[in-house]
Amino acid sequence: MNTLASEKDWLLNPNLLKLVHQCRRLIHSEFGVKLHLTEQHLEQQLADYASKSRSGHLVRTWETLKAQVPQLQWDSGSTEDGENPKRMYRGQAIADDRPASAVEGGEQGGGMPPRKKQVIYRGQVIG
Repeated sequence: MNTLASEKDWLLNPNLLKLVHQCRRLIHSEFGVKLHLTEQHLEQQLADYASKSRSGHLVRTWETLKAQVPQLQWDSGSTEDGENPKRMYRGQAIADDRPASAVEGGEQGGGMPPRKKQVIYRGQVIG
């Protein structure tokens, strides 16, 4: 019990605790998971959810917290350097059904730009 308290003594700092609460709120709003301060692997869970998040605010908050606490300086990267990052939605990898040419080039077939949708506002064609 004493070792757990000594490992989490950084949570007694009010500025760091504020960042942890902000991360917890952002994780709860995005993933619906409520993390508690007394959980044994709180740091690992914060890192996992920050890496899965689509929220730039959560990632920045986690990076700020990690920079201020030396105990959190482990490598939690889940993708190797050679692997392409997958598209994520709410922490889950989604299938990439777009063709490779549309993803990379942005153009279709014979060099034609993609067709734009016609916008009508109050009976008038716009753009």
